[in-house]
Amino acid sequence: MDKGGESYRRYCGGADDALGEIIIEYRDGLIFYLNSFVKDIVTAEGLAEDVFFKLAVKKPKFREKSSFKTWLYAIGRNEAFAYLKKQKNAEIPVCEFPEATSEYGNPEAEYIKDERKAALHRNISALKAEYRQVLWLYYFEEMSAEEISVIMKKSVHNIETLLYRARGALKEKLEKEGCTYENV
Repeated sequence: MDKGGESYRRYCGGADDALGEIIIEYRDGLIFYLNSFVKDIVTAEGLAEDVFFKLAVKKPKFREKSSFKTWLYAIGRNEAFAYLKKQKNAEIPVCEFPEATSEYGNPEAEYIKDERKAALHRNISALKAEYRQVLWLYYFEEMSAEEISVIMKKSVHNIETLLYRARGALKEKLEKEGCTYENV
């Protein structure tokens, strides 16, 4: 059993501090994953709170058929879908936060790096939802195709195909902007 699963089992057994361990470990990643659905960081934070509230109050059964993180992200995905259904898939503006730059670094290099990051995030946001999700889980959350298949409720082969197509779509969008795929 992974660390999150152990903490959750302890929480369900009465150790209230274990829920705090889970929140500290998974909060940021879950928020950014949920943001790939709703495209609003504040809403994603609220949805993450809902997920942790659900763990705290309802204590759903963790059957250990996957890693705890995979199970938690699947719950988050369901929360995001429920939210979007309530919103009738209304477009939500993306909140943008300025990136902090190093005061000791090369300002020109920092600027170029920030522009590349912005282009990457802008183009990922422009992809269809499934592509955003699979890219986020694979690259930013470092999940395997097997774990992603559990979250997205697709076969491993479908996830691998989706990942291939998502990379291609992202590469195409970046090339249209004049960015090289390898430099991002």
